Amino acid sequence: MDGVQGESAGTGPVWSHTCSLDDLLIPYEIPAQAVERLDLGPTWSRSWTATWKVGKAEVVSPVRALGEVPAMASAPVRRFAWRTGQRHRPGLECLVSTGRQHGFESLAERWLLLVLDFVGGFDEVLAQPFRLRFTWSEGKGAHIPDFLLLAAGASWLLDVRPAGLIAEEDEVRFAAAAKAAAAAGWRYAVVTGWRGQVLAGIDALSVRRRPMTDPLGLERQLLAAVRQHPLSFGELVGRTRVPAVARTHAVRLLWQRRLAVDLAQPLGDGTWIYPVGTV
Repeated sequence: MDGVQGESAGTGPVWSHTCSLDDLLIPYEIPAQAVERLDLGPTWSRSWTATWKVGKAEVVSPVRALGEVPAMASAPVRRFAWRTGQRHRPGLECLVSTGRQHGFESLAERWLLLVLDFVGGFDEVLAQPFRLRFTWSEGKGAHIPDFLLLAAGASWLLDVRPAGLIAEEDEVRFAAAAKAAAAAGWRYAVVTGWRGQVLAGIDALSVRRRPMTDPLGLERQLLAAVRQHPLSFGELVGRTRVPAVARTHAVRLLWQRRLAVDLAQPLGDGTWIYPVGTV
């Protein structure tokens, strides 16, 4: 079946120090019927186009040349709007990974940005990167993907939509985006949700994602205490000179992936914390 790249959500541990986007998200499987409705004749990759906004100008490229566009110099093709009474929740999320703010159009998109900041491994995140124009059984269609994640390894084109809100025409748009991404050598996914507990865990760790000083050397004490074998979170911080302050540094080390925890489990004093490299 054509569609989303990636495996379905599993039921095993999700180790914080090694997890990737694949391990955390619940992708949407695009139905084969949606792909069959696309016009995929011999010239589709030349006739389908992507429109980017670079400065004050628009740059139009055929889909087959999608990966050659200077994406890093582009701006969102659609403005983020704030107005009284609107049903969606747009805003700006500052990512430590990029050092700047990124726009989102819903709380679901904000969660994605937070997860991306945690897993890292990318060079840039572009919101509303381009407008894809394609043809299908009903004529001409258009779609603006939510995010383009640029990375030296595998770049991602991403859409975010709760599964219960995906309509039949959305499936066609997502199928077109998946085809365009494949033509550019990118991966594609529609993020419908997240594995159990991982959002709560990442959200809890994110409160200490900003730079911190450690004049008491508590991070060194935490790493030394857990080096030989895992400890519960409460026991780990209790082995330092100032446990109350060590709590914040333990969370910081987990965000930095210098300590390990199973994100599929609730985070609390009884949660087991592991030295990196042992799980």
